[in-house]
Amino acid sequence: MSDLPDTRVVMIGRDGCHLCDVAREVIERVVGETGDSFAEVDIDADPALARWTDEVPVTFVDGRQHDYWRVDEGRLRAALEG
Repeated sequence: MSDLPDTRVVMIGRDGCHLCDVAREVIERVVGETGDSFAEVDIDADPALARWTDEVPVTFVDGRQHDYWRVDEGRLRAALEG
């Protein structure tokens, strides 16, 4: 997706989203161990991302959608190592 930052892992989220808070913790833990880059995008600040509004948090790895609503730590780690 060209609208997303050019980084290994991207999460589309929003303020006040408890699922986003949990997903962020998982992502930060995994990328902290793997050394990969992580960026977060506020869905409410970019109307171009509105199509994801019912699925936040949405995570992308290498520009491809990886998960939505929840981030499975093992699955994310496997995607980054594979």
